[in-house]
This record gives sequence, structure tokens and C-alpha cells, in this order.
Amino acid sequence: MTMALEGVRVLDLSRTPPGQYASMLLADFGADVLMVEVPPGAVARFEVRNGPPETDEEATALAHQALRRNKRGAAINLRDEDGQRIFRALVERSDVVIDGFRPGVTKRLGIDYERLAAINPGIITCSVSGFGRTGPYEPRAGHDINYISIGGALGSIGNAQGEPVLPLNIIADFAGGGLMAALGILLALQARERTGRGQDVDAAMSDGVASLMVSHVAAMLGGAGPPRRGDHALAGARCYYQVYECADGRWISVGAIEPYFFEELCRALGFEEFIPHQNDPDRQADMQAAFAARFRERPRDEWFADFGHLDACLTPVLDLDEMMDDPHQQERAMALDVEDAAVGTVRHVGVAPRLLGTPGDVRSTAAYLGQHTDEVLAELGESAESIAALRERGVVA
Repeated sequence: MTMALEGVRVLDLSRTPPGQYASMLLADFGADVLMVEVPPGAVARFEVRNGPPETDEEATALAHQALRRNKRGAAINLRDEDGQRIFRALVERSDVVIDGFRPGVTKRLGIDYERLAAINPGIITCSVSGFGRTGPYEPRAGHDINYISIGGALGSIGNAQGEPVLPLNIIADFAGGGLMAALGILLALQARERTGRGQDVDAAMSDGVASLMVSHVAAMLGGAGPPRRGDHALAGARCYYQVYECADGRWISVGAIEPYFFEELCRALGFEEFIPHQNDPDRQADMQAAFAARFRERPRDEWFADFGHLDACLTPVLDLDEMMDDPHQQERAMALDVEDAAVGTVRHVGVAPRLLGTPGDVRSTAAYLGQHTDEVLAELGESAESIAALRERGVVA
């Protein structure tokens, strides 16, 4: 079966999750992604060992590195003249180049969009960075916590009495970074179908976070005023959109926003008297306390099982290991068993979204550093003798 991105060739220079996640998404749907990595000794800060894993533990860890799945890997020193020659040859036959460098690095390396477009006018470059290539924060260093701070997300998470609450690094690194970068690449590929030319995608994680906040910003500008942390119906200020501890110390989440869902919830819990007061600010503390006491009467999974036939928007709060064992995730192949040649069956998070005509798939587990270097160079016409000489000089690994 033809895959959605079959025939699209991607060079991934990124070293961190945002760019790697973007290329993983493309690879999951059939793109031929080549990780262009740093040979050992070429750059001290990226010092890693090349070659296959040497222990069972290393092999198992590698097989589970989902951000490297469905990709090939070649180690090429871009600071060497021959490394540049090889990279330019790869660009000539590629569609996309992804990097996660700080602004200015691609220009110093001679691989910025202008120079790559001179080699291949159809090339699409995508730079995933924290603050983008313009603006006063452009040169600043940062990580997910910094980008969700500037993007307005972190200041909105937490309760009214406490400090901002740190989420996992999924908002900027993955949603605002990798996912937005993948979207930008797909849009550029679609535009190229009409124009015949590639373009540069400036994917700033701080931009992505701000975009994710669009609905909340719109409400603020529309008259609701600046939201105060913990004072939003969907951030803990209402009893019907909350998490509650159960008898076994585990947690249940409730999202009964609509009045008919709230009514169903109240009747099931035996609190019919609360139904007319769903959004009464003076009753929230009492209702939340009553809900909390009721949910502490039984274990989490009993609540979930008994509410299965009700429209009350109640689900268990799962840890990651529980998520991978959840029957719904398994039925929809989001908890996926994958075969690895070295260690056998391993588990990965599956492929999303689900395309019914051209679905994505996990076709291979992670490549180790330099696993496909010889294969890639041979595709470019390099002889075995030339490859050996390049490896001897540390140009490739």
C-alpha cells in the first residue's frame, strides 16, 4: 500500500526532540528520513559512540528510542570539505532539510536556505528553534520551560494560591515545536506543488506555544479580561472540571462541562441538589468538597467501570505504564508491539493520526549512529575505497 509521504526525502540534522519528533511524524507516514549525525570526535559536545550496541541493555534502550524509528542514519562531518560535498549531493536529491540549531549556525556551516536553494530550488528547509530567527529574544538560549513562559502557557497553569505548575515538556518541545514544524513542512510541500519552488520554514517554539493559546487570548481580548491562574473553569475553578482522589490513592478526572453532562454526573453521585448550581461561584467549594468525599469512597477503576454507560465525562488518570496497557489504546494501535531484529518485540506509542486510506506504520526501530553511512554513500556513487578513506579521515563514521 502506498504511504502518504512515500517518495519524500528528508535530511534531519536535529539533535533534540522537537526536530526529531517532526521527522518521526514524517517518517511514520512513509517519508525517507535520513538522520545526518556527527561522527565521533568531530564535535566534542555531541560525542557519542558509533556502531551497533555492545550489550543487551544498550540494544534494548536503542530499540525503544521511538524518535529514531523508521529512519536511516549516516554520520557526516559537515565541518569538513568532503563532508560538505557529500551533504550537497544529498541536498540535490532531497525535498526537506530539518535542523534544530540556534539561529545563525546554518549560515556559519554554509547550509542555510539561500545556499541550499541554489543547489536545489525545490528544497524546503525547516529550522526548529526556541525564539525564531527574528525578534529581540532571537539570540537567547532556552528550553521548553522558557518557551511556555514567553508563550503565555506556564503563567496560566496552576491553582490561584500557588506558583505556576510545570507540565512535562510536551507543550513547546512537541506540540508547539515538533508538531508545528511538521505542519509547516507539509504546507511547504503542498505549496511547492503549485509554485515549483521550495521555501524556508522558521518554526519557533515560542510561536507555536502562543498559537496554542489562541482561544484563551481571544476570550481575554473579547472582554473576559486577563485570566488569573486557577480562576478558569477549565483550570480547576469549577467542581465539574477537576481531578479527584479515590479510595486506592489513584485519581479520576471529571469533565462534565455541558449542563446535561453535569446533571448526569450529579444524579449518579447522588447530588441532585447541585444541578441548578453548576456555575454558581459561591457553591463551588462546597460542591467540590462533596465530590471529593464521594470519590474517596471507592477505588478508581470501580468508578470508571460503573460510569461506563453514563454521559458524565469521567475517566481514570493513567500513568504512562497504565496507558500502554489500556485496552482502548491497544485496540487503536496506540500501544503498539514492534519487532526489533536484535531484541525481539518492543513496545512503542503508535502512529497518529489514523489515515484509513494511506495509514502510517512503524516499519523499523531506531538506527544506531552511522548504521546506514555506507549504504547512503554508495547511493551517491562513492566507491568502497572512497568510503574507507573518508572513514579513515573521520569525515564519516
